[in-house]
Amino acid sequence: MIETPRLILRPWRDHDRAVFAAMGADAEVMQHLGPPVDRAGSDAIVDRLIAIQAVLGHTFWAVERRDTGAFIGFCGLKMAPLGIAGLSGFPEIGWRLARNAWGQGFASEAARASLDWGWSRGFARIVAMTVPANTRSQAVMQRIGMQRRPDLDFDHPLLAADSPLRPHIATEISR
Repeated sequence: MIETPRLILRPWRDHDRAVFAAMGADAEVMQHLGPPVDRAGSDAIVDRLIAIQAVLGHTFWAVERRDTGAFIGFCGLKMAPLGIAGLSGFPEIGWRLARNAWGQGFASEAARASLDWGWSRGFARIVAMTVPANTRSQAVMQRIGMQRRPDLDFDHPLLAADSPLRPHIATEISR
């Protein structure tokens, strides 16, 4: 679907589920996302992403390496969650990679390709969000040209008031 020199971003396949579930069970991968997820929870995430693709024509797509065909995570665009002032109603870029794919530039490569796809579809503004402690994702956001928007920072409405993951920072990029 989207090809880069080293990656393919594509619709989800059933055989992605086991590797994605292993990612969701990895406490280090989930450190800034929430508690590790069991197989049923992981499959539910994949089901939601497939449903988003069916409705919108885009989602956080499966990412595989071109050289090995290995599934390494997801990246893409979906609509930002409802109820977040300044972000809701705009496409959100996001990524999650398996730990063995970290530090190799895959997230930035996939994110740039996702932005290009979004621009080619007429999106004028794309947003991203993460927790303040997630410096790796913030570095990717900076590398792909996103700008920090402290005025749009928020407490995630789906997380408990005492959750250390509730505070989120916001970034954006315009075409």
